[in-house]
Amino acid sequence: MISVVGITVGVAALVIILSVFNGFSGVVQKVLVGFSPHIRIEGKGKKGIESYNEIKNNLQQQKEIVSFAPYIAKKALVQSSEGNQVVLLKGVNESEIQNTIDIRQKIVLGKYSTKDSGAISDIVIGFNLADKLGLIVGNYVSIYSPEEMGEMLRSLIPQAKRFRVAGIFETKNPEFDGQIAFVSMDAAKELFHATNIQGIEIRLNDISKSELVKQQLTPRIQNLTSLQIETWYDLHKDLFSVMNIERWSAYIILSCIIAVATFNLLGSLSMTVLEKKRDIGVLVSMGAKKKSIRKIFMLEGMFVGIFGTVFGIILGLLVVILQDKFHLFPLDPTVYIIPAIPVEIHFVDFFTVSFASLLLSAIASYIPSRRASGVVPMEAIRWE
Repeated sequence: MISVVGITVGVAALVIILSVFNGFSGVVQKVLVGFSPHIRIEGKGKKGIESYNEIKNNLQQQKEIVSFAPYIAKKALVQSSEGNQVVLLKGVNESEIQNTIDIRQKIVLGKYSTKDSGAISDIVIGFNLADKLGLIVGNYVSIYSPEEMGEMLRSLIPQAKRFRVAGIFETKNPEFDGQIAFVSMDAAKELFHATNIQGIEIRLNDISKSELVKQQLTPRIQNLTSLQIETWYDLHKDLFSVMNIERWSAYIILSCIIAVATFNLLGSLSMTVLEKKRDIGVLVSMGAKKKSIRKIFMLEGMFVGIFGTVFGIILGLLVVILQDKFHLFPLDPTVYIIPAIPVEIHFVDFFTVSFASLLLSAIASYIPSRRASGVVPMEAIRWE
């Protein structure tokens, strides 16, 4: 029973921790991908994408692609009456970007509008950026392109373009909310003196097919111009790689808990072999084979491992379900973007946990079973 309880606790801990890692990974993916494209095609040179119409025809032939939108994105200096900030200014077509990046759902103040009225155009900025610059809806800002900032260094008077803050969005991601602003495509072309688009953002009907679609698109459009095709995972590869390493590290470390629990199994089976030495000798003298003796103790150890694994999975699954439904371990909503520690069940984890538990149980059972099969009958029953 002690051995079963030990393995149960170890398996339950492993199931719970892996579910928490899955939950955090899901939250991160939702935050990032909700405001990023599934696939991005970007021109490598300063000229951007010159063959947009040809690429557009290829994209329209892909059934997995739901929508796509061109963009121009470059660094620019945003200046207000209370300060200035270098941001990534993104020029988009208002009618196309909505199907690719859901900005309207993230607007917390004002409305989404990049209307270009000539002298003054509308701009949509992030909540953190608005806070840094002391901006509210209806305020005006001046934006300088990199070329104009170069004019400042040469002590020349730069030419800024004026924008009116039409809306403020909040994605709960500080990187987005503090460093990105949206304007119209025409305003971006005028500001950056661009003639071509810089890239195309693509959204699929199934995000899991991103790598497959990338492989299908690469031979079709790579020859048209110098392009770079990246999936959502490529865009945030460093972050997801670190999270994956942490997840496997936790799996290995927590497997050590199960390994410690199997020492109880090793000890109890070893004591059983010593206690049953006379009985083993009698069985062998009656004709029992060493293989049969070894099977007896192997099966006893495996039964302990199986029961402990099953009970551990049930206990871990119960805790995960209760956390998901009732938030047993809440988080401060004023600090975190989620109300409680997130959990997410992946059934493949049950197989990996069961594999680790049963493998360690088999190893712990093998040593005593081999010792039992090596008992010499004459020595075991000599004094009986």
